[in-house]
This record gives sequence, structure tokens and C-alpha cells, in this order.
Amino acid sequence: MPLRRFFSCSILHTRIGQLCFTAVLLLLIALPAIGASSQLAATPPMGWNSWDAYGLTITEAQFRQNVRVLASMRSRGWKYAVIDEGWYMQDPLASGAPFQHFVLDANGRLIPALNRFPSARGGVGLRPIADWVHAQGLLFGIHLVRGIPRESVRRNLPIAGSKFTASEAGDTSDVCPWDDGNYGVRDNAAGQAWYDAMISLYASWGIDFLKVDCISDHPYKATEIRQIASAIRKSGRPILLSLSPGPTALGHAAEVAKYAQMWRISDDHWDVWSHVPEKGKSEFPLGTRQAFDRLAEWNAWAAPGHWPDEDMLPFGVLEPHPGWGKPRLSRLTPTEEETEFTLWSIARSPLILGANLTQLDPGLRQMVQDRLRIALNQQGDGAPMAHVPSGWSQMRCWQSRIPSGEFAGHYLAVFNLSEQSQTIAIDTATLRQLLPAEAVVAQPMQDGKPEATIRQLTLPAHGNAILRLVSTASR
Repeated sequence: MPLRRFFSCSILHTRIGQLCFTAVLLLLIALPAIGASSQLAATPPMGWNSWDAYGLTITEAQFRQNVRVLASMRSRGWKYAVIDEGWYMQDPLASGAPFQHFVLDANGRLIPALNRFPSARGGVGLRPIADWVHAQGLLFGIHLVRGIPRESVRRNLPIAGSKFTASEAGDTSDVCPWDDGNYGVRDNAAGQAWYDAMISLYASWGIDFLKVDCISDHPYKATEIRQIASAIRKSGRPILLSLSPGPTALGHAAEVAKYAQMWRISDDHWDVWSHVPEKGKSEFPLGTRQAFDRLAEWNAWAAPGHWPDEDMLPFGVLEPHPGWGKPRLSRLTPTEEETEFTLWSIARSPLILGANLTQLDPGLRQMVQDRLRIALNQQGDGAPMAHVPSGWSQMRCWQSRIPSGEFAGHYLAVFNLSEQSQTIAIDTATLRQLLPAEAVVAQPMQDGKPEATIRQLTLPAHGNAILRLVSTASR
């Protein structure tokens, strides 16, 4: 029998299998509504976001420096350059919105702080930056916290292109619990007019990516998700919508897939290998180890146009002002960074770098341009996390098939989650536990090329390897 027929290995946990089955049924129900947005994000988005290295503080000069590095890697698929929260703050290091001095236009919409983004002079907004990013062969994105600025409501500013004012759109009883800059937006005509006016402005600047925060969990705001998606459609510009933070509830999968191209499936992920929260406490900061089960739960929802997002990759140098913690070199070791990059790649999570790109070391730069891992992310089918064979204690494995091209074939990524180096058997008997009706051999991949067939594999603590599985019948 053909190898492909048996490549969908049994699911690791019964609960995960049940969730995946439910998700597939919901996806089939949602497909007619989803179709309209499937033109965007045909493959998992790849790019860079300023938050992990700069937090609220990035300036135009710093952004351009990072974009130049990103542009040098665009041939490998890296294309979105995103300014995260705070581009409208004159004093981003101040404590709280009243002292950060948000900059608004006459209609209450956030516009760039000129002391940090001087090319915005003359009321042109971020258009000059967007044009420059596009000239580098890349796409441009910004971040917003959902809602309407409190100052816009306090001053009851008019909403552009409508008969409404900000007080009619703002819901002063709805405040993001962890960000004090905005009020929520009412589910009424004035609220829709607010989002229409705001996104129309940003579309006129030429944005391609919009990350909206405080909307997919704590709290989940279905009405504002719908309003924003509607405003994007009305703008006439193809803008990818990314929802944050997580963990988005699996029960909301059909709804977020209908309106967005990316949605966060965990709380913020940072440079920690493992974080087990106390009972009833937040999972922040989600560790790499905990991401395995989370990605498996959401696997059935990863499809062209719709990508469960395990968050940015906090690699390399995280400075000068990371969004969490002190300036530092990532706490993840190079081995752990490679394992995380392999997991995000084969599970088809969006690949969004968080490093200060101007300080990439040669090893990290080479890793994030690894052609096989990127091919697994962009071309692979990313089937669910596989059954773990007996004798592979504290291992996880993930499978994928690349249907055509340079890396066409079947692959198995093996991950050592233990604190010690482990040697595992890769013999015929072990592989038959994964593919019970097929005789296969395993070839480790190095620099995108298969090496000689192996019978055992040694992995360091927290390490990984990618194996190409080859049917002996076809050799």
C-alpha cells in the first residue's frame, strides 16, 4: 500500500483526537463563509514584529534598520514587517496612557508620534514608511488595541465620514483589563462607523497587516472582531487580520476563522522552555514545551487563509526595550531555538521573528533561513502530532508531507523534551509503530539534504531532528 495512506499517524491523546474531529466538522460548516478571505495568507505568514525587542519604543530609524535585514531574507519567504503597539505615543516609556501622550487626528484616530516617526509630517501618516517597505519587496503592518481612544470619547470628537461622535461609539463600561488606552466599541451603527473610519485611514496609508489586541481572549470580543473585519472589507484593501492575545478558546474556532487570517492560540509566548502555571493562574508566559499540545489541539484549523498562531519567536537579542523583562539575549539556548523553529515550522504556525534583526548572529541568521524547515511550514501538510513509539520516553514526534518540489517527500520531526540526552531506536520495528503497514527507512536531514539511513538517533536535551522517511518498496 502507498506510504501516504498510512502517514497520518494515530493522535497522541484521545482528547486531542476528539477536539480535532470536532474542529473538522465545524470547519466544514464554516467553509462557505470562510471562502471570501482565503485569498489572503494562502500559506502561514512569515515576517518580523517589533514587540519582542523594542516593546512600545521603536522609532522610524530603528524600524528601517530592521526592515533592511528582513529584506535581505525575503527570498526565503520573510515578508511582513510589523510595528507593534505604541507608534502613536510621544512618550512610550511613561507609566500609563495619560502620560504616554497619544497622538490623535481631528476625528480621534491614532496617528504617528512625530518625535519618533518624522516622515509622518504634513498629515501623511505612515504612508511614507509603507511605501518604503513596499519598495523593499516586503509588506507592512501595524498593531492596534481594540476600541476607541479614551481621549477621543472625552472630547467627543466627530467620527469621519459619518453623523456620529465618539461618545456614541465608545462603551465606557468596557475597558481592556491590561491596557488603559481605549474604551470598547459599542455594537451599533456608531461603533461600526468608528471602525470604518479608522481602518479607512490606515488602508489609505498602505498597510497590509493589522494586528488587533485585547480581542481574542481576556476578553473575547466577537462583536468587535466582526466590526473590524467588516471595516477591512469596506476599505477595499486586502489587509491580513491577526487577532491577539490568546488563548483563543477552541469553541470560537469557526468564528475567528471566518473573520481573521491569524489568531493567537496561547497567551504571550516568551523565551522560556517550560512554564507550568499554578492552578487558576495565567499561562503567561507560555513555554516551548507547552506549545506541543496546544498546536496539536488546533491542528485541524490550520488551512490556507486561516492559521492558528502560537506567537512570535523570541530568538536572539531582545533589546533595547523588550515587551517583557530586561534587555537580554534570549533565554532559549541555540538548541532550544532550533527545536522551537522546527516545531512552529512543521506544525504550520505563522513564523514571526521577534529578534532585533540588526544583531542577528551568523548561526541564528542561517537557522531562520533553513530551506527545509521553511518548506515544511509553507508547503507541508502538517498532519497532527504523531503517536510516540515505545522506547521513545519523553519524546514527541510530528509528521508532514511536502507534495512536490525540491523537498518532496515524507518527514518526521523528533523532539527530545527531557533534561538529558537520549538515544532512540529508528529500526524497522520502531518505524512500523508509526506506519504499521509500510516498510520504511529513516534518513536524517542536514543542510536540507538526506544523509545515510540510520538505525538509531541521539538527541541532546531539548533537541530535535528531522528525518526523511523513505519506502523500501520504492528504493
